[in-house]
Amino acid sequence: MKLSSKPHKTPVAERKESETNRSASLRKLLVDWFAKVGRDLPWRNQHRDPYAVLVSEIMLQQTQVVTVIDYFKRWMIRFPDFRSLAQAPEAEVLHAWQGLGYYSRARNLHRAAQKIVEFHGGEMPRDLPSIQALPGLGRYTAGAVATFAFDRSTPIVDANIARVLARLEDFSDPIDSAAGQKWLWQMAEELQPEQRVGGAGVFNEALMELGALVCLPRAPKCPECPIRSLCKAKDPALIPVKKAAAKTVELKEECAWIVEEGRVLLERQTGSRWKGLWKLSPAHEGVSKRKPLLRMEYPFTNHRVTLTVFVGKAPVQLPPNQEWFDWKALENVAITAPHRRAIERCRVRGS
Repeated sequence: MKLSSKPHKTPVAERKESETNRSASLRKLLVDWFAKVGRDLPWRNQHRDPYAVLVSEIMLQQTQVVTVIDYFKRWMIRFPDFRSLAQAPEAEVLHAWQGLGYYSRARNLHRAAQKIVEFHGGEMPRDLPSIQALPGLGRYTAGAVATFAFDRSTPIVDANIARVLARLEDFSDPIDSAAGQKWLWQMAEELQPEQRVGGAGVFNEALMELGALVCLPRAPKCPECPIRSLCKAKDPALIPVKKAAAKTVELKEECAWIVEEGRVLLERQTGSRWKGLWKLSPAHEGVSKRKPLLRMEYPFTNHRVTLTVFVGKAPVQLPPNQEWFDWKALENVAITAPHRRAIERCRVRGS
């Protein structure tokens, strides 16, 4: 009897080899698909400017791509590189960010540019620890810059990738739990191409694009999925699982509409919520609350704010954080988006 020359493989070794082959097939299928259908976005180009990558990633946090595109284009004209952004006054930076919300992102981007100019000669550092040390850059954003700008084999997990990975493995635990996050990052790490092979940036972007275009939250387009044959999800629409959402908190905000000689009185915010931005002044003494000029609602994280605006009179002495602005000047002032809408509506209604 002729003995086989092939070494015997243990079940563990066979499973490991099977997963390795599955990962390799997944990467090839995704990258080939991405080459055909990947969107032509302004921050995607052949050279992958690290500054453009960082700006786009910060803007895309909690904001949809369709909204970001025009903001990104205008930002790159106004602040084309780290040095121009670092040298700009904070008020100008916040004004350029106006409408994107979550203004701490703009302040962190501004501070990161200043650190890059001060400590790295105006060039984005290439190693992950140095990128992570920049102000406001969490694990995802630092990894995104490393992989998209420098092709680093670095795992990244955003909402799209988390959804794809959870469905791919039919993961039924809450992905927003500590255990779920640990699992997601481990999965993303295991799927990375070896550094010597290259193409990590394209693979990570393809994984993200799959979640944005095909593996959708409520109605996944499974027949169009390039890795459908490798997906273990029994019912994709039920995956991923998340913890119960926090209850919406109702808040009330009362402000004054104080207008004199074609000017409106605004107050500059000093708290963490809208620091550095302008809004209508609070409704203090001298404000009649019998009949509001305007009442509107707006969301803020897990809050729903009811903003009520009353006609008021100018104080005898302005507080140090309040100023008069004429109508034309408002175009160049960084005003919170809800209050800019309120100002426009109040101006139409008059006082």
